Amino acid sequence: MIRPPVLLERAAARAFLRLPSPLLRRMAGPAVKSPEGYELDVQIQALLWLMKATGEPPTEQGTLAVARERMDRSGSTLDVHDVRDVVTVDRQIGGATGPLRARLYVPRGVADPSPGLIYFHGGGFVLGSLDSHDGLCRALASRARLVVVSVDYRLAPEHPFPAPAEDGVAATRWVLTHATGLGLDPSAVAVGGDSAGGNLSAVVSQTMRDEALRPAFQLLIYPATDLTRSLPSHKLFREGFLLPESTIDWFLDAYAPERSTHTDPRASPLFAADVARVPQAMVVTAGFDPLRDEGDAYAAKLRAAGVPVEHLCVPSMVHGFMSMAGAVRESDKTLERIVRSLRTALRR
Repeated sequence: MIRPPVLLERAAARAFLRLPSPLLRRMAGPAVKSPEGYELDVQIQALLWLMKATGEPPTEQGTLAVARERMDRSGSTLDVHDVRDVVTVDRQIGGATGPLRARLYVPRGVADPSPGLIYFHGGGFVLGSLDSHDGLCRALASRARLVVVSVDYRLAPEHPFPAPAEDGVAATRWVLTHATGLGLDPSAVAVGGDSAGGNLSAVVSQTMRDEALRPAFQLLIYPATDLTRSLPSHKLFREGFLLPESTIDWFLDAYAPERSTHTDPRASPLFAADVARVPQAMVVTAGFDPLRDEGDAYAAKLRAAGVPVEHLCVPSMVHGFMSMAGAVRESDKTLERIVRSLRTALRR
């Protein structure tokens, strides 16, 4: 059950973003443009203004427990919350070293067996949970008419690299092996995730590409593919766009403190020598995201290897925008694009 303070916060934020665009523009100030000429969405710019005005603390401020609770709360503030045709079941599935929690999202009346999506949440390998991405998973299940299996993989710093990657591979193998019992068609199951979850999905796809049971599709939403952070977007958007450099530093210090691991393909899938034969992909990036260039580079690497790729850069958006589809118009439009791609890729 969502607590009353969270409901009030959600209602206030959504009401604010429903204000007419000219009024949001007056509050947010002149339009912000990237060096490429992308213009920041006015709803996003107004949201950034509101966060600054209300003193929203940086993610890394305070204890780890506080940061995780804040992530779970913020994840539900602007997500899709009115999905009524999806039944959820919490259960355990197999991980690399023991059982993992998972949540199944089953649309009422969906075919049995159904196409499926194994979903890995974002959160820098440190934050995030089944609850932080509950709204997005419900929306994907409902609109794409498939069963979503959201995986609660182990997090750093308690479980640093490569534990989350190992859990991602183990969980995917377990779901595909037990697909029939979960109501899934094992030949039509995708892997997907956002940010850190996009990283894990890419690693899973590389690791399992030659296995008899493997994902049929990979959905990579603003994926982290290069932990060296060597590409220009990390400098262009290091402050002021929801994922500042200080927060990324904090994530990497917890997840992969040894810099020598940052070029390991299990940490940075962009560094894989060969990505041929991985499943077809949709790669979604955002114009004002420090992770933009590494996502773009990974899409290009897949295409150069002969992998069918749909690359969608949403130029007006910031990192994390897919968790805002309940209030930000461009986020909802992108969700519909993702849904169409999933339905096309997984049709039987």
